[in-house]
Amino acid sequence: MPTLIHQRVRECQRGQYPKAIGRVKSGWVVMGDVQFLPGYCLLLPDPVVPDLNALNEANRADFLRDMVSIGDAILAVTGAVRINYEMLGNIEPALHAHLFPRHHDEPEALRLKPVWFYDWEAARDFDAEVDRPMQAAIRAELATRSLLIDPSTS
Repeated sequence: MPTLIHQRVRECQRGQYPKAIGRVKSGWVVMGDVQFLPGYCLLLPDPVVPDLNALNEANRADFLRDMVSIGDAILAVTGAVRINYEMLGNIEPALHAHLFPRHHDEPEALRLKPVWFYDWEAARDFDAEVDRPMQAAIRAELATRSLLIDPSTS
């Protein structure tokens, strides 16, 4: 069954997804739909699979290595305290990893809680103009770390 993840990967492949940062070995790095935590990204596998356990051992290792390396890049760009990594797949039954940079200046009531406690409905949507500098900075950091497959096409 095609999911939103399938759709977004197709758009990335065609160069038509405005939130795309770039292609890494295991898939696509994209900005999150909302940016209540600046630098929130996702890793979408290419090809799309139902879950992490559907990958063979080598592809699973690539996905997890890319995920952590992307987290390192986001840390470098945002100055976040840490990255929270989440793979759920309950609503969108296709593998995808959320990378949430956590910051010291988050509201006290939310700083130590899972991101799902934030009001996602009230969160600021990704805005291509506003978020372009962060998107470009993450892309540049991924390129510096030699993680992008073809930096010139991202």
